[in-house]
Amino acid sequence: MGYINFDKEQLINLNYSLSREKLRTNRAGSYASSSIINCNTRSYHGLLVVPQPLIDDNNHVLLSGVDETLVSNDFEFHLGSRMYEGSVMEPKGHKYLRDYEMDPIPRLVFRLGSIVLIKELIFTQKEDRILIKYTLEESVGKVKFSLRPFLAFRSVHTLGKANTYVNTHFKPVKNGAGWQMYQGYSPVYMQFSKKTEYIHVPDWYYNVEYIREKERGYAHLEDLYSPGYFETELKKGESIVISAGVEEKTPANFKRHFTAEVKKRVPRSNFENSLQNAAEEFIIHSKNRTEVIAGYPWFGRWGRDTFIALPGLTLMKDDKKTFHAVVKTMLGELKNGLFPNLGHGVDASFNSADTSLWFFWALHQYTLITRETTGLWESYGKAMKSILSHYKKGTLHQIRMHDNGLVWAGETGKAVTWMDAIVEGKPITARTGFAVEINALWHEAVCFALQLAEEAKYLHFVNQCKKWPEIIKKSFADMFWDEEKGYLADYATYEHKDFTIRPNMVIAASLPFRHLILIWKLPYSEKPKANC
Repeated sequence: MGYINFDKEQLINLNYSLSREKLRTNRAGSYASSSIINCNTRSYHGLLVVPQPLIDDNNHVLLSGVDETLVSNDFEFHLGSRMYEGSVMEPKGHKYLRDYEMDPIPRLVFRLGSIVLIKELIFTQKEDRILIKYTLEESVGKVKFSLRPFLAFRSVHTLGKANTYVNTHFKPVKNGAGWQMYQGYSPVYMQFSKKTEYIHVPDWYYNVEYIREKERGYAHLEDLYSPGYFETELKKGESIVISAGVEEKTPANFKRHFTAEVKKRVPRSNFENSLQNAAEEFIIHSKNRTEVIAGYPWFGRWGRDTFIALPGLTLMKDDKKTFHAVVKTMLGELKNGLFPNLGHGVDASFNSADTSLWFFWALHQYTLITRETTGLWESYGKAMKSILSHYKKGTLHQIRMHDNGLVWAGETGKAVTWMDAIVEGKPITARTGFAVEINALWHEAVCFALQLAEEAKYLHFVNQCKKWPEIIKKSFADMFWDEEKGYLADYATYEHKDFTIRPNMVIAASLPFRHLILIWKLPYSEKPKANC
């Protein structure tokens, strides 16, 4: 039995099973997600969710799901699970589920009288393709197996409705068929590892309900398009592998490919391995880029989250190669001393004052974890100098070092710290001025850059900036510390200090050069010298 396992009583209890969700990803940015009984409850759920570069480069649900049907002795067993308006479940395939485990991949066991069917799913690591393996483990004779795909072809943030401009044609391919509902989308090809018959009968299924969206007060009813269904036969002990992806493939390789992909996976045999498996799912390789996804299913790459998460996702597994690959990708988008916080290219948003400073922190973590500094200045010194220079002279959103050595950030109508939520065009917590964690990160960046430059004998930079740390420390204490309160201001201007309790002072106190914070409670004569 796997480390993550659900039994019959849990699976048939909809209150339980619909609140447990699964996520599987590849290393190219695609994912599959649903409840553990394969009943979609969110607009973000789908069996094949793939970024669409010709539309908006965001995630789109191409294949919403599939319904399986077994026919034995003229009796039909419908194994799919879908909810319609009014929370009506039809079909009710979950009632046949007997076991579900995740080691090393999702494995569902269906029992239908004397018939036992095993369903296993795995994403190919480097392709936008999911493989589904069905094994008829027990049966008194041959059974007819049919599979009906349900297509969505829409953004994860919207819902589709029946229409007359959908492309209802299909493309015959080896052991399968392909469809492209709308122009600009990647097509979906569904192919079987054995010969099968495809019956093309386009139809719409109306008012599919997503209960989690309904609970949130969002649009929650969708019409799904089903182009037809496939039919074949299975005998006892036989397995069949189905490929659903954006490219046509060779069916003869499906079983071998499925086995090879399983061998690459980290077994989810304990909690540590589950964490390691999860960590791998956030690293994606696409278009010569290596990036960190901020969170599934609705987030893309966020610059701030990338640098904060990067040491833990890579260095804890001694994966220095991926660490450097992600940093290299990010450096390719550095502009005016800032990394994009959201988006790519022309859609990038350079609205974060701390993302570039977390870059220094991530590199510092690299040295602390690996005990290596050789070559870091040669590789990243140019970028470090560019960032520090832009912060000193000023860059977007009034981000600039003032004469007191501290960094001011923000302007009217903008929120450039991590507290960047905006409602009706106005930031909820603007924090315009000198933010405590921004300036602690600024001190961290300056100190670490000086440390690397000194080791690399780059004395010009050292001589140019060596006085900065002391100036920053003195101003930091004057600006943020309150002796009577015993804690730091959250942010300040020259006229006002905000002492609202937020986690930002904890962020400031957690940084490697944290003596910036800790020494100010000592009398001045007892304060140690900075080791920057």
